[in-house]
Amino acid sequence: MNASAPLAYRLLAATALHKGDRPYQQDQVEIQRHGRNKDCLLAVLADGMGGKSGGRKAADQVVLTARQLFDRYVPAKDDAFDTLRQLATEAHLMIKLTAITAEEEPHSTMAAFLLGPGMNCVIAHAGDSRVYHFRGAELVVRTIDHSYVQRLIDEGKIDEEQANVHPQGNLLTGCLGTHSDPPTAVQQVDALQPGDTLLACSDGLWHYFTTRELGLIVNSLPPREASEMLVARARQRARQQGDNVSLAIVRVEAIT
Repeated sequence: MNASAPLAYRLLAATALHKGDRPYQQDQVEIQRHGRNKDCLLAVLADGMGGKSGGRKAADQVVLTARQLFDRYVPAKDDAFDTLRQLATEAHLMIKLTAITAEEEPHSTMAAFLLGPGMNCVIAHAGDSRVYHFRGAELVVRTIDHSYVQRLIDEGKIDEEQANVHPQGNLLTGCLGTHSDPPTAVQQVDALQPGDTLLACSDGLWHYFTTRELGLIVNSLPPREASEMLVARARQRARQQGDNVSLAIVRVEAIT
C-alpha cells in the first residue's frame, strides 16, 4: 500500500443486555448495519422507565423508530444530524402515544451513534444513557447527562464522585416521552481512526466505572470480550442491587 492509498479497516461490534437485579428488563440495545452500505451503521440504546411493561414499551419504541428511519437512510444524500434529531422527535411522540394503554406513564432515555462513509460519526442522546468515544484508552468525548446531578456538577456544587452517590442521582431533567419537548443533543465527533472505540451504555453500566477504566477495557479487549467483562464487573460491584445493564461497542481496527 502506498502512502496516498486509503487505509483499510474493519468494524468490530458487540452488544450486551442484562436484567441486573430488577424484576423486569426495560433496556433495549441494537446495532444495525446498513443494508446498502457496509461502512454505515447505527447503534441505538434505550433505558425505559414506567412500570413493568411501560418502560419496556418505551424502549421498544426507540429501537423500532431507529430501524424504520435507518432503513430509509441514504448515506450519500441524507444528513446524519437530521436523522438522529428525527429519531429523538419521532420516538418521543410514539412513546407518548403508548401512554394511553401503559400501566404508568412510559419514558425512555436514548443513546445513539450513526457511523457513515469516511468514518464520519454523529452521536445523540437524551437522559443519562451515554456515548463515549475513545482513541486507544483515552477519552476523546462523551455525552453530558440530562440529569439533576449533572446540573449540580455544572453549577460547581458537587463533583463527579459525589454525583455517583447522590440520593437524587436517578432524577432526569430530560428524556423521551415526557410532557416537555425532548432534548436534542446531537454532535459530530472526530472522524474515527483505527484504534478508536465507540461505547453506548445505560447508567446501569457506567455508574460502576471511571472513564479511565472503561477506556482501558474497551481498548485492551475485542468488543465481545470487553462487553462480557464490563457486565460481569458491573454485576459484581452492584452487590445484588443493580439496575438493568445495556451496552453497544463498535471498534475500528486496521487491516494489515
